[in-house]
Amino acid sequence: MYRKFLKPILYVVILTILQFTFVPLISVDGIIPNLPLITIIYYTLVYGQLFGTFFGFTAGLIFDLASGGLLGASMFTFTISAFLCGYFSNENKIEQNTSTFIFAGIVFIGAVINCFIYSAVSTRIQELGFFFLFLNTGLLPAVYTVIFCVPVLILKPGSNL
Repeated sequence: MYRKFLKPILYVVILTILQFTFVPLISVDGIIPNLPLITIIYYTLVYGQLFGTFFGFTAGLIFDLASGGLLGASMFTFTISAFLCGYFSNENKIEQNTSTFIFAGIVFIGAVINCFIYSAVSTRIQELGFFFLFLNTGLLPAVYTVIFCVPVLILKPGSNL
């Protein structure tokens, strides 16, 4: 049980370090991908909704502590994203959901939810407007996150691309 949880936590720690060191260098107009979210969604699809929800909470705590930002914002958004992406989890379709472009679609849905809720929690909606908030802080980072999800699909052994 512990090994099942320690390996994903190690990946999240590594990706969180990359998120704060390497990813800002490749930002496009302030839009960056969310690398730990890809891992959270992957393990949610592999181990189920309950595991993913708890893992999202733990990964969000690690991310919040590393970022030094608003404590609890990433915990909340990663937990919600993992919970909602957990509805796509099915023990009979693990390989199909994690080795095809279905995974990219699920990551897109989770990233839109994560980015939109995070920006809604951490900014004032009245100042920016709903459409701008949804497009600039919801859809565009989600598309960028999916672009980083595709190499994971290609490099995964047993990929059905």
